[in-house]
Amino acid sequence: MEIKFAKTVGEINFCKEVILGFRPNLEPETFADQILCMMKSEYFKLAYIPDEGGTKAAAFIGYRTLSTLRTGKMIYIDDLYTDEAHRGKGYAGALLDLVTKEAAQIGAPSVQLDSGYMLHDAHRLYLNKGYFLACNHFAKLIA
Repeated sequence: MEIKFAKTVGEINFCKEVILGFRPNLEPETFADQILCMMKSEYFKLAYIPDEGGTKAAAFIGYRTLSTLRTGKMIYIDDLYTDEAHRGKGYAGALLDLVTKEAAQIGAPSVQLDSGYMLHDAHRLYLNKGYFLACNHFAKLIA
């Protein structure tokens, strides 16, 4: 399986279907510009695995390197998703391995992510990859 990095609008749009499948809150007309802005100003990276026909992305991961007082330098995974038609092929695990390797290369002692409570299959993958439940995440919506 080949893992690629999206760096252009065309490469981001190659991932459009799988990204919007996971994040339907995004505007189809502007999501690529939003990702490009995140890449330029927030050190965001987007990696993906093309489907067998090479016509679209089957899975993607979005992540960034950052530092916090709690963790020091780390990689934070914003998104990890595999299209339903392509699950069970090891794509998500391969993308997690890519990020783990990058963390080791840059000297980041941890990789962090948040996951929804009901995503049991994802949790099983994370636990099998050596992740552990470190904290609860709280959010407050501002109207």
